[in-house]
Amino acid sequence: MNIRLLTRMALSAACSLVLLCAQEPTVEPVRASKPFLRSYLAPNVPPVRLENSARLANLVRAEMLYLTVQDAIALALENNLDIEVARYNPILAVWQLERSQAGGALPGVPSSAAQAGNVANGQGVLGSQAAAGVSSGGNGGTGTASTNATIAQIGPIAQTLDPVIQYNTVFSHQTAPQSDTVQSVLPVLVSNTRNSSFAYTQGFLIGGNVTVTYKDSYLNENAPTDVLNPSSAPSLTVTFQQNLLRGFGIAVNARTIRVSQLNVKASALNFKTQVSNTVNQVLNLYYALSAGYEDIKAKSNAVEVAQKFYENSGLQERAGTLARLDVTTAESQLATAQYDLVNSQTTVRQQELQLKNLLSRKGVADPLLASVQIVPLDRIAVPEADEFPPIKDLLQTALANRSDLAAERIGVTSGEISALGTRNGILPLLVAIGTESAAGLAGKPKTVVSSFGVQTANPYFDGGIGTALGQVLRRNFPTNRAAAYFQTPLRNDQAQADYAIDQLQLRQSQIQLSKDLNQVAVDVSNYLVAMRQARGRYRAAIQTRILQERLLDAEQKKLAGGASTPFNVVQQQRDLVAAKSAEIAALVDFSNARVALDQTLGTTLEANHVSIEDAQTGKVQRVSSLAQPSK
Repeated sequence: MNIRLLTRMALSAACSLVLLCAQEPTVEPVRASKPFLRSYLAPNVPPVRLENSARLANLVRAEMLYLTVQDAIALALENNLDIEVARYNPILAVWQLERSQAGGALPGVPSSAAQAGNVANGQGVLGSQAAAGVSSGGNGGTGTASTNATIAQIGPIAQTLDPVIQYNTVFSHQTAPQSDTVQSVLPVLVSNTRNSSFAYTQGFLIGGNVTVTYKDSYLNENAPTDVLNPSSAPSLTVTFQQNLLRGFGIAVNARTIRVSQLNVKASALNFKTQVSNTVNQVLNLYYALSAGYEDIKAKSNAVEVAQKFYENSGLQERAGTLARLDVTTAESQLATAQYDLVNSQTTVRQQELQLKNLLSRKGVADPLLASVQIVPLDRIAVPEADEFPPIKDLLQTALANRSDLAAERIGVTSGEISALGTRNGILPLLVAIGTESAAGLAGKPKTVVSSFGVQTANPYFDGGIGTALGQVLRRNFPTNRAAAYFQTPLRNDQAQADYAIDQLQLRQSQIQLSKDLNQVAVDVSNYLVAMRQARGRYRAAIQTRILQERLLDAEQKKLAGGASTPFNVVQQQRDLVAAKSAEIAALVDFSNARVALDQTLGTTLEANHVSIEDAQTGKVQRVSSLAQPSK
C-alpha cells in the first residue's frame, strides 16, 4: 500500500471524526447562567433537530449508499425519528421529578392584596371604628373578601415544599365623609395610609407548613382627636399548621417524589427498549435487503438461462428438430422468470425505502437519499452449530437484561406507592393550627382637648417605627391562638371507591407482569427452536439447490442428446429457482430468529456493540468505515 493511499485514508478518517464531533447540540434544556436571576429566567430549550448527521453523506459514493451493519445501526442511532422522540422522555422525567420535589398539586394562588385603606385595629379613627365594628361607608371601604378555592385530587395534596415569599405594599389617600362626628370631630376624614406585608411560607413532608408574616401599617390623618398622629403599627405572626390524619406522614406526602424518581429510571429503560426495537428493525431490513439482492441475482441467472434456452429452442425450431409447442413452452418459462425477477426487484425497492426511512430524519424526501441505492456490504452468516446455555440460564439472562420487564416492575412499584395516597385519603381531615403573634404601636404624641377633658398619649408609645419594632421583638403585646379543624363526609363513598379502583388496577398490573414474565420462557424456547429449524432448513436447502443444479445440467445434456424434452428442462429450471428461493428464505428466517432471540434475551445492544450513551446523545463516536464495494 503506497504512502498516498495511506495519507488519503488518514485524512478521510480525520474528517469523519471532526464531522462527528461537530454534530448538533443536545436536546436537553439549558438553565440560565446568571446566578441571581436564573430562578426567574426560562431555560433555553433547543429547537428540534431535523437535519441528518454528516455520517450519511460520507457513506454515499456515486449514487450508492454503501452500508455495513454497524454503519446502518450508527445512522439509525443518529437519525431515527422514533429514537429522537424517545430521547426526550428521560429529560422530561427529570424535569417532572424537579416539579414533584417542589411539592403541591397545582401552582399556588397568592393571598388577596386588597389592602387599600386598611389600618391596624385601634390605630386612628378608622382603626377605632374597625375595632368597634363601625363602618363609615363611602369610598374608603376595604373591598370584598377573598374566598378559598377547593382543589379535588385523589389522595391528599402534598405540601408546597419550595419556600414562597410574598411582599405587598399599598399606598392610599382616602377622603371619607363622617356621619357621626363625635369621634373624629370633623365632617370629612382625610387619611394617608401605607400598608406593607411580608410573608414567608414553607411546607414540610410530614404534612404541615409554617407561615411567618410581618405587617406594618402607617397612618396619618387630619383628625384632631388622635393622640398619636402619624402612627405606625407593626406586627409579627408565626403560624404552624399540621395535618393529623389525612395528609399526615412523610410516606404519604413524598409519594409523588418517589414515583417521579422511579419514572426517571423507567424512562431510561423505556428509551433503551426503543433503541433495541429500532436496532431490531434495522437488522431485519438490512439482512432482508442483503438477501433480496441475492434473490435478484438468482432470478437474473434464471432469466439468463431461460433466455438462452428460448433462443436455442428457436434455432432448433428453424432447423426442424423441435416443434413449435416446445418453443412456446420455453417462451412461457422465460416470461415466468422475468415476472419473478420483477417481483424480487419490487420487493427490494420496498425494503430499501423502509430502511431509508429508518436511517434518515427526512426519509425519501431527503434529496441525498431519494435516488441513491443502498448497497449492503455484510451478508448473513449461518454458523455450523450454536452453543447456547440451557434454557434455565437463558431465561435468567432475559429476566436480568430485558429493559421492558424492568420498566414494568417499576410501574407496579409506582402503583403501590401511589396507593398510599388513596388509602390515606379515606381518613377524616383533622388539622391542628397554632399561631403566635406580637404587635406594636408608636407615633407622634399630641395633646387633645375635648369634652372628655385633656387626653395625652402614653409616653411608652412615643416614637417611630423603631419604637414599635422594639415592642414587637420584646413581645410586649403577644397574642397566642390554638385551633383545630375537623371535616369528614358521613358516608365517604368517594374515597372508598377511589381506593378500591386504585387497588383493582394495581392487581391488574401485577397479574400482567406475572403473565409477561411467564411469556419470556415461551418466547425464548420458541425463537431458539425457530433459529435451529431455520439452520436445518438452510442446510437442507443448500443440498437441494446443489442437486437441482446437477439435475438441470443433466437434463440439458439429455435434451441435447435427444433423450429428453424441453418440458422436462423447463420443469428442472423451475425446480432450481424454487430451491434457490427456499435457500434464501431459510437464510432470512435464520437471521430473523437470531435477531428475535437477542431481543427476547435483552442482549440486542450488547450483541451489536451499541452504546446507550451514544444513543442518548445521538452522536456515535465510532468512525464509519468508508468501504467500497468489492469487485
